[in-house]
Amino acid sequence: MNFFKVKERGSDVRTEIFAGLTTFFAMCYIVVVNPSQVAAGGAEGWLAGLGADGTALGQIWNAVYIASILVAIVGTLLMALYAKLPFAQACGMGLNAFFCTTFVSGAFFHGMDVIDGYQSGLVIIFLSGIVFLILSVTGLRKYIATAMPDCLKKAIPAGIGLFIAYIGFQNVGLIQANQYTISQLFDFHGVIAKVGVADETTGAVFTAFDAWKEMAPVVLAIIGLIIIAVLAKKNVKGNVIISIITVSILYYVTTLTVPSFNLGHIGQSFKDFASVGVTGIFHGEAWANAFGGAHIDGVFGAIVLVVTFCLVDMFDTIGTLYGTASQANMLDENGDPIDVDKAMLCDSIGTVTGAVLGTSTCTTFVESAAGVGAGGRTGLASVVTAACFAVCLFLSPVATLIPACATAPALIYVGVLMMKNFAKIDMEDAASAVPAFVALIVMVLSYSISNGIGVGAIAYVLITLFAGNYKKKDIVVTIIAALFVARFLLVTM
Repeated sequence: MNFFKVKERGSDVRTEIFAGLTTFFAMCYIVVVNPSQVAAGGAEGWLAGLGADGTALGQIWNAVYIASILVAIVGTLLMALYAKLPFAQACGMGLNAFFCTTFVSGAFFHGMDVIDGYQSGLVIIFLSGIVFLILSVTGLRKYIATAMPDCLKKAIPAGIGLFIAYIGFQNVGLIQANQYTISQLFDFHGVIAKVGVADETTGAVFTAFDAWKEMAPVVLAIIGLIIIAVLAKKNVKGNVIISIITVSILYYVTTLTVPSFNLGHIGQSFKDFASVGVTGIFHGEAWANAFGGAHIDGVFGAIVLVVTFCLVDMFDTIGTLYGTASQANMLDENGDPIDVDKAMLCDSIGTVTGAVLGTSTCTTFVESAAGVGAGGRTGLASVVTAACFAVCLFLSPVATLIPACATAPALIYVGVLMMKNFAKIDMEDAASAVPAFVALIVMVLSYSISNGIGVGAIAYVLITLFAGNYKKKDIVVTIIAALFVARFLLVTM
């Protein structure tokens, strides 16, 4: 294991394997969620319900399913073998929904074929990936990352920690939507109160077991978090993976749920991938639609979209790298991630590869922090994660066997670990405290790492400028702030 410098980074093979599995379990939902997001739910999704061609949407779903797994394998292996870091890549959440809204459903609402809209979107993603690649090869991406103010460098990991924990709370339903307060804690009393009540439509009586099945994910997630914390307190290695396996077993046993495998449509998925996905950007019509389609506001609209995807992916990746590297104690003397230039090059290659294969923007996944929290310190962990994705290529249900209540505790625990970074910020200095706080809180409340970085950068520039503390080194963060102002004004995400 000299290639990965496992011992040099204070790890061992067993820990790296557990870490790679943990990362996979934490992010494997992307295998089925990404195609559903990009294809608006597929053949029976919401867009098909509005009258869109269900067959075409099904083809897009199948193509993106295969492409999503392939790009996760390629991107994660790049991180493993070139950057030698315990980070995984896959199609970014949020960006995939934006892709659907702009190109797939956007095409339908403008009277275009949804496949044409999908393929025009791949062209935009491809171009944004090329821009990433140029910025990475020239070193500009690394320069932009390292030029961030120290307060934001320290706030980003903490903000990502809260963001990851929030995802965990939501995935399991521990935090729910509320029409009056926006969000609320899971309503245990409301579920219990339904016991013995007959359904108005079917007449079926809601039983105590029905109540348990509703509450089980939340209760088991809490149990999982306690298991992780207790084992961590006792210095038990593999505490996260032990919790994931334990909670998964408890879920299936206590809810009497039987996991199922449906391998029937795998062949069709590969067929649609070959005919619709991987060939997408090679169609001249796709390029014409990318710059002149009814769903895109001409050349200017296309440029804005390329810049938007660049901006969001760049700062999502920068945020993730700072967050996970900080958690792994893999920062240099300046507080920047080691080999950050290699990691960013891997990310940009992943995006270009994803566009060619037929899916939306590939980015370094924030759930990589779950594997880092489990002890992952080298690229060996990423090799294990990539291998798990390879299995999903032919056994799609494998990715869905682990319930959300088993992975949610891992994400919440990562949030606990990463909050320590916020303690390093000078809270007595408003020029540091305010940008750091707004960056942290906006990441969570707007559900976007890049939004948090953007708002934090804007706050930093305005405060230092009007307080008379603006320096020459702040020019880079000023440019970043200006770009985010333009993005907020021109594009809704």
